Amino acid sequence: MPTWNFIDADGAFRMEAPDRTSYLYFPLANEGGMMSVVTPTLHGDVKTGQNAFLMLPLSVEDLHNTRSARNFWLCGPAFGPWSATGNSAQQVARAPSGKDDEVVTLEAGLLWHKVTRENHRTGLRAEIVNLVPAGEDPVELMRVVITNTGEEQLLLTPTAAVPIYGRSADNLRDHRHVTSLLHRIRVTAHGVLVRPTLAFDERGHQPNDITYAVLGAEGDGTPPGSFFPVIEDFIGEGGNLEWPEAVVSTSARGVMAGTTIDGYEALGGLRFREIVLAPGESHTYVLILAILPEGLSAATLIGRYGSAEDFTRCFAATQAYWQAKVSVPAFQTGNPRFDGWMKWVTVQPTLRRLFGNSFLPYHDYGRGGRGWRDLWQDCLALLLMEPEPVRRLLLSSFGGVRIDGSNATIIGARAGEFIADRNRIARVWMDHGAWPYLTTRLYLDQSGDLAFLLEELSYFKDQHADRCRQLDSAWSPEQGTELRIAGGAVYRGTVLEHLLIQHLTAFFNVGHSGNTILLEGADWNDGMDMASEGGESVAFTALYAGNLRDLSRLLPHLERCGIQEVELAAELVCLLDTVDRPVYYGDSHAKQQRLSEYFCSVRHTVTGTKVKVSIAKLVHDLTTKADWLYNHIREREWITNGEGDGWFNGYYDNEGRRVEGAQPEGVRMTLAGQVFTLMNGIATDTQAADIVRAADRYLCERRLGGYRLNTDFGGIQLNLGRCFGFAFGHKENGAMFSHMAVMYANALYRRGLGQQGYKVLNGIYEHCQQFDASRMYPGLPEYVSERGRGMYPWLTGSASWYLLTLLSETFGVKGDLGDLILEPKLVSGQCNAMGQAGVRTQFAGRHLSVVYHIPHASADDVYTIRSVALDGVALPIAQGCSSVRVAREIVTGLEASQIHRLEVDLG
Repeated sequence: MPTWNFIDADGAFRMEAPDRTSYLYFPLANEGGMMSVVTPTLHGDVKTGQNAFLMLPLSVEDLHNTRSARNFWLCGPAFGPWSATGNSAQQVARAPSGKDDEVVTLEAGLLWHKVTRENHRTGLRAEIVNLVPAGEDPVELMRVVITNTGEEQLLLTPTAAVPIYGRSADNLRDHRHVTSLLHRIRVTAHGVLVRPTLAFDERGHQPNDITYAVLGAEGDGTPPGSFFPVIEDFIGEGGNLEWPEAVVSTSARGVMAGTTIDGYEALGGLRFREIVLAPGESHTYVLILAILPEGLSAATLIGRYGSAEDFTRCFAATQAYWQAKVSVPAFQTGNPRFDGWMKWVTVQPTLRRLFGNSFLPYHDYGRGGRGWRDLWQDCLALLLMEPEPVRRLLLSSFGGVRIDGSNATIIGARAGEFIADRNRIARVWMDHGAWPYLTTRLYLDQSGDLAFLLEELSYFKDQHADRCRQLDSAWSPEQGTELRIAGGAVYRGTVLEHLLIQHLTAFFNVGHSGNTILLEGADWNDGMDMASEGGESVAFTALYAGNLRDLSRLLPHLERCGIQEVELAAELVCLLDTVDRPVYYGDSHAKQQRLSEYFCSVRHTVTGTKVKVSIAKLVHDLTTKADWLYNHIREREWITNGEGDGWFNGYYDNEGRRVEGAQPEGVRMTLAGQVFTLMNGIATDTQAADIVRAADRYLCERRLGGYRLNTDFGGIQLNLGRCFGFAFGHKENGAMFSHMAVMYANALYRRGLGQQGYKVLNGIYEHCQQFDASRMYPGLPEYVSERGRGMYPWLTGSASWYLLTLLSETFGVKGDLGDLILEPKLVSGQCNAMGQAGVRTQFAGRHLSVVYHIPHASADDVYTIRSVALDGVALPIAQGCSSVRVAREIVTGLEASQIHRLEVDLG
């Protein structure tokens, strides 16, 4: 069984026979918006967005169904046509298993992809490296090195062939042929350019300003000799891309530079001059796949990348760029394979920032842009990796909050650009208001920047009002997408005000069955989307409750900074009802009535009037609300099954019925219902222990690497969500879903259950290493299928949470309002033979290497900190404690250009 193994300390890995495994693909991208996918046979696509695909847009099944791929042909009198990418009819037809004439090896790193294919019959070896260069250029580079491994010299005719789709993905099923008539094909000295006359898609018919190009040169810069710019000419009548007439027939002749052809499906067909390779001799070619905006020319790209020397320089720069991206956090445990695997987990949040949740073969939905929840989740990791630009990103992103507590669901490419929904569907995810606080709190803990809470910015405004239940008929696009006061000026409120609106509106937006927050369009589980009228999410009510309590404990720190009161929108005061009104939280109808009053006051504009509210009164109000929710969930939603098992109900369905518990068809339990009650301290210690036992009994599936999202509910649940139409054990219906499983681990660590938390994290890791089951490259999948395959790799919020949990909980390196905290929860299995485990990270702008020493592992892996030394100088600590605080000024007093060593002895 093929598997991958690391070949260096930088995360590069090697895999034999990668083409024997289906569904493998690898992402390539840069900050300029170039996004590519490449497989072991160089299938995949190349694009800069939904409306600009150079190659045919692919879903995951297309990876083995389509003939459209990057190809490089070699034809010689000794053996006929041979594809250096494995895409000839003869090579495709080889037996799916067993011996043949070719040996295929994959090597890949951050972010480059190399396939070596050696054919014993032809005596040829092809080494093909693909990468997207770091920087802003919208190009993918492909270096092909052909070597004669035989004992006789070889006469070869090389031909590169890359089909040029050259338009919007929408055109696959919307005028596919008609849009080819828009193509204007021009052959230049180095390749084929396609510039459609119009962009023919859902935006309407607009003049096109994008040029699609496939360019090439020999290693010394020599251009191709002739070209095949039209697919039907290249393949010939009755031919196809796996056996094209232009390659098979020795009489085929291409066209010369300067040729123009209009109105056909295009091909980057580049015929290079014949070469003679002596035994052991190699020859190099460089291909450039580009999506050129106005102002960037093919000649510029050839000058920049059009030789072997240029490629080598770019390759090194790209490797260095991505290595810097994952340089922190970097872990050193007793398992080098785990440490290497974590480099790929670390890069995943950056990949999701670049790709959004679209544009990879499994992620064949959406139209680009970053989802609201994805943005805030990924910023958790970015705060640990690249904290400098995150403040600006967080601040601008709060501008996507509506005054009714809902938000734009898509974040555009530019700062402050928001879209109501990618599919123009009015939908509200009830959990969206909770995530910004978690990320903001992490930022405050890392930085101590409490002034961030008082920064002012605008609110998002469109036609949707009252959490998308109503339309604002007075709004028009001409008014812009920022909330205004009645006089027309843009209204601005503090970050704190934005957070309060998100949480206070949620607190009052309750259902009448459980008096917990309405499920609305869905929560984190997108599949819980058929209970918008009466459904409730107890699971995420627990998260909002935890945020309210934490915010009430954060605000007094503003008082210590000399801030005794804050200004808030006058309309918001009605939701701060414990300040001078009696509490009536048990009455769900009264709460909804109060919320309606607020909605009416902010539906189109606000007055712009602000009132001063003391920190003390605000803390009292938030504490009262949080306490009520804690007691309500703890007492009302705890369920038992009569067999000694207990856990929290997580949902009410659209008919107002409690979802979880013992049912005639079996036990119903969700993991989400337990995660946030544990994480936020709603579950008592006794309840926490019961939850762990119940989760192990009903949700844990060792062969899948961990904990299912839910038990089998027994069929379609039309009153709850579409996910129950999925086969059980897949996606949101009972799969081992990495994101929620990792948050479960985080919750266990926070409750002092380090052994159990480690078991969850390690179970996922171990499953990903079992290639015969997981069938994936290094990294985390979105979920694991019922057969054990890692699904939807590369783009998953679980990566941010895994990184955050490992650093801040397992290794215990975290912040507390600017100070550094060391509170490790390591287990003996994570240390090397010398009893050491370390992490290199950054804090307060300083690079730190934290090394823990555990001389004698205890039976329960519970430790105290005996001593701490910074660069060899002992720091004063209290004995017998499990955590140590290092004041921020100590860290900032260190030399910024050096790596400073913190030695921590545990006992």
